[in-house]
Amino acid sequence: MKTSLLGGSGIRVSRICLGTMTFGQQNTPADAQRQLDAALEAGVNFIDSAEMYPFPANAETFGRTEAIIGEWLKARGNRHRVVLATKVTGPGERFDHIRGGDLKHDRRHLEAALEGSLRRLGTDYVDLYQIHWPDRNANYFGQLDYRHHAEDTFTPLEETLGVLGDLVAAGKVRAVGLSNETPWGVMTYLRLAASLGLPRVVAVQNPYNLLNRSFEIGLSEVALREDCGLLAYSPLAAGALSGKYLGGARPPGARLSLFGQFDRYQGESALAATRAYVEVAREHGLDPARMAIADVVSQPFVTSAIIGATTMEQLESNLAAADMVLPAEVVEAIATIHRAAPNPAP
Repeated sequence: MKTSLLGGSGIRVSRICLGTMTFGQQNTPADAQRQLDAALEAGVNFIDSAEMYPFPANAETFGRTEAIIGEWLKARGNRHRVVLATKVTGPGERFDHIRGGDLKHDRRHLEAALEGSLRRLGTDYVDLYQIHWPDRNANYFGQLDYRHHAEDTFTPLEETLGVLGDLVAAGKVRAVGLSNETPWGVMTYLRLAASLGLPRVVAVQNPYNLLNRSFEIGLSEVALREDCGLLAYSPLAAGALSGKYLGGARPPGARLSLFGQFDRYQGESALAATRAYVEVAREHGLDPARMAIADVVSQPFVTSAIIGATTMEQLESNLAAADMVLPAEVVEAIATIHRAAPNPAP
């Protein structure tokens, strides 16, 4: 499998990253270990998690995903073969069970979060430590209409980056990254790193798929010019681009069947675009899911695409997209659909 450099960190990561947010909820520990084994065998060396996983998050399952990964690392003795990424939770009413709520990206929360993650993962360092989402008011999780609140109180970004720098200096973190971040946020972190001699952000993990290419509007230039590539999550738009939900279908055990509230990619315009993309794939004898992932991996600003699966069949299919090169006529057909219906589900 092809690899990419993770910014200026010197760390090489596979172009496909295994996402793990279903481990411990939709996937049992045994399921998860089989997925981890298969991914590693296929050349995936990059595993992404978060302290709050599995998702949907609740007090009963908090930290279970990292613990499962930690058990696998211990059982296989292969920590040295894995680039391990995790994330610190941001604010939100749903997360009162995490460190008492009122989550900020200050020293108390960052240090406590990392120590908890290291303990569950059974390691003394993580390769990439990411801010899961800002603790300030900003455009993320599908919000496009930024509304400024002068009274918004959030941890100064220089404080957050300073603490991350201390964690890097202590050898507990190799590189730092952002997630669900905006152009202003990424550029501010980069400016602070340069002016204060702090660690430079090496990646930003945001959603990117055929139904949501909003990353291209401002952040793609940042990613390329500043060597801060995209770790693309939801490359299948939460499974929608496989076509399995078309016509109102809800396959047993599928994520949307279990958690109907996560319907971000189920609006009328998104469904119409999904049908069009699925038709293109089938007209050219391609699997729609593989086509969607291959399109993401082909983008020059993408460092790695984060895939998730609830079955081994899904995982094997998704992994097969890693080295897939889309024919020129497919690329043009995708571009035609996008021009007619740009970003129907941001």
